[in-house]
Amino acid sequence: MSNGVVFRDIAGRYDRLNSLLSLGQDQKWRDTVVSRLPGGRLLDLGAGTGAANEIFGDREVVALDPAPQMLALNDGRQRVVGVGEALPFGDETFDAVFSAYVFRNLDSVDGTMAEIARILRPGGMAGIVDLGRPEGERAAALHRAGTSVVLPLAGMSIGARDEYVYLHRTLDKHPPPDELLANTPLTLLETWRLGPMGFVWAALLRRST
Repeated sequence: MSNGVVFRDIAGRYDRLNSLLSLGQDQKWRDTVVSRLPGGRLLDLGAGTGAANEIFGDREVVALDPAPQMLALNDGRQRVVGVGEALPFGDETFDAVFSAYVFRNLDSVDGTMAEIARILRPGGMAGIVDLGRPEGERAAALHRAGTSVVLPLAGMSIGARDEYVYLHRTLDKHPPPDELLANTPLTLLETWRLGPMGFVWAALLRRST
């Protein structure tokens, strides 16, 4: 799980630039997922600086991230340094797991999904939102050409060109979410697209037993 490690040196500027690049819609995209998750105890997987904290409501939230530099800026009460592939929690200890803009950076999606299934209680749900390429070859090619220019320039504006070149490259890392998450221990309930050209994807999954 390398997202926090890659961006740890720009922790204080990371959320601000992401909001700018999304035209202020990144929190809205998070909320389309969080609003569908149950209450109770929630793991914010790849929590970073805590950008989603304000939309979690009265849930008990545990923030997990591999980068202490990110967590140091997170105002959540419970903060844990760790990775998705080896979650430091007991079995069946969470009602929900949320993850935003992290999955394309995981070392192992399958390993992380197995861990999420392990820590979720029966009936618990996982919600994921991430970036990728739009559906369709023409739209994907147009989007790829755009991000190859826009993301490095955006990164340069905060002294982080290499990090945003990396971001551009990760957008091609995985297949669409219905393929990526089809064979996990959880039941895939729904996927949907958000953002211009549908380059943001979201998914909802449930542990049945």
